[in-house]
Amino acid sequence: MREKRVHQVFVLSLLLKGVNALLEMAAGVSLLLVKTDTIIRVLNRYSLDHLAQDRNDWVANHLLEFTRHFSVAEHHFYAFYLLSHGLIKSVVLVGLLREKLWSYPASFAVFGTFIAYQLYRYTYTQDIGLILLSVFDLFVIALAAHEYRLVRRHLPTH
Repeated sequence: MREKRVHQVFVLSLLLKGVNALLEMAAGVSLLLVKTDTIIRVLNRYSLDHLAQDRNDWVANHLLEFTRHFSVAEHHFYAFYLLSHGLIKSVVLVGLLREKLWSYPASFAVFGTFIAYQLYRYTYTQDIGLILLSVFDLFVIALAAHEYRLVRRHLPTH
């Protein structure tokens, strides 16, 4: 019964990561469809409207600061990053859900690389969300390692 419960948690975590991957890909495509100037204009309008009501609005101040440095190159980087991150994650997740042997070591490499990058970005942003995402990725890696041992144990021997 315990193994069945661990497997259910594993599948649920993969589905959550899958939803996240789909959202990343949708965001990446959306970024490709919207011009940099439009993004800056919308964020500035939002920020200035909110700052007119409250000069200490944390979100508005950070968005306004973000728009000061947002360039076409950054725009393209974010679009590429979200699309590629979501696509790579989706391929690995589909493999894991289908119990394909290649997907287990691939998931260790992919999620391990994501963790390394997220922790690197944390050193610049101090965004606690990156730490939480890294912990969740580590949790998925641990579950995938457990599942990998089970799948390999049940392989036919030649």
